[in-house]
Amino acid sequence: MTMKHSLLASAVRKLVPLLAAAALMEGAVMPAHAADAVVLYTADGLENLYRDVLPAFEKKEGVKVNIVTAGSGEVVNRATIEKDAPKADVIVTLPPFIQQAAQGGLLQNYQSVNYKNVPAIAKASDGAWATFVNNYFSFAINPEVVKTQPKTFADLLHPDYSGKVAYSNPATAGDGMAVIILTTSLMGEDKAFDYLKKLEQSAKFHTKGTGYLDVLLSRNEIAVANGDLQMDLDDAANGGLSLKPVFLAAESNGQPTTFQLPYAIGLIKNGPNQAGGKKLIDYLMSKDVQEKVPDVFGIPARTDVPLSGKNGETVKQAIAGVKLIPVDWNQVMTKKADWTTRWKNDVIGSSGKQTEVVKPKQ
Repeated sequence: MTMKHSLLASAVRKLVPLLAAAALMEGAVMPAHAADAVVLYTADGLENLYRDVLPAFEKKEGVKVNIVTAGSGEVVNRATIEKDAPKADVIVTLPPFIQQAAQGGLLQNYQSVNYKNVPAIAKASDGAWATFVNNYFSFAINPEVVKTQPKTFADLLHPDYSGKVAYSNPATAGDGMAVIILTTSLMGEDKAFDYLKKLEQSAKFHTKGTGYLDVLLSRNEIAVANGDLQMDLDDAANGGLSLKPVFLAAESNGQPTTFQLPYAIGLIKNGPNQAGGKKLIDYLMSKDVQEKVPDVFGIPARTDVPLSGKNGETVKQAIAGVKLIPVDWNQVMTKKADWTTRWKNDVIGSSGKQTEVVKPKQ
């Protein structure tokens, strides 16, 4: 298979679950929940991990795991719409959307036996959710196109990036909200939105979920995008896509900065197969599965599972020298609605810019 064909095949493999999820989110009818099935709503980025670990669960439990993949906010929005008649059993999403799901009464408290090895700071005290895969927010470039790697947020305002920037919609994607979280943390809220308004002059569009952006980067439809370290490294190594994660500094002499942006897992309240959902959570949080997390460049949530192996070393090298800042997710939740409205009004405004792109142009 040629490199061109390999890249195309990788892109197609990545897009199939995403486009299927997009169709579901646009109102297509989901197949009936089989009596012995478990339905997982999940943020994009962990497709390769699920592909590796779920067959063993299905064989052992004699059930099928049906997966719906979309942006973090989108899977929570779907679960919210279905609250009175849930169709999912388990949800995996990024903060602050996992906190939104908990506050919205979507989650059933469940203290999995395998949560005991997750640090208290990385899980809800009542068992509503726990970190499943640790991760970091990042940006990404196509290294074959971008020869001079951007170092600061100001670099993205350079004319070289005009029409070549994209990031996911903060209302529907956890990584999109992360753009606002990081810029407001580094610049203050008003200056951050002033910056995003300037950046919008270089933005081509915004996507509904973040996973689409890696394909667009690799196809050179854009040059820089937001993302997260796990997904970007996995897509580059295992998806055959041309992209490289980068971290930006607030100032030219500053240190590149980011924060932890983990995938979190929770049990849907009154889901059609709660027993199966609990078993799936127990399995995904088991030591055996957590030991496979570094295979897809994720960081195990359990303290008794080390970040090891070749891919684990790649993650360590990627984050070396990067400053990690804490995030108060409760504060983020209080600001989230206002930030989303301000982004729509002050950043997008009347520009007519696309904000919910779901697939690359053909």
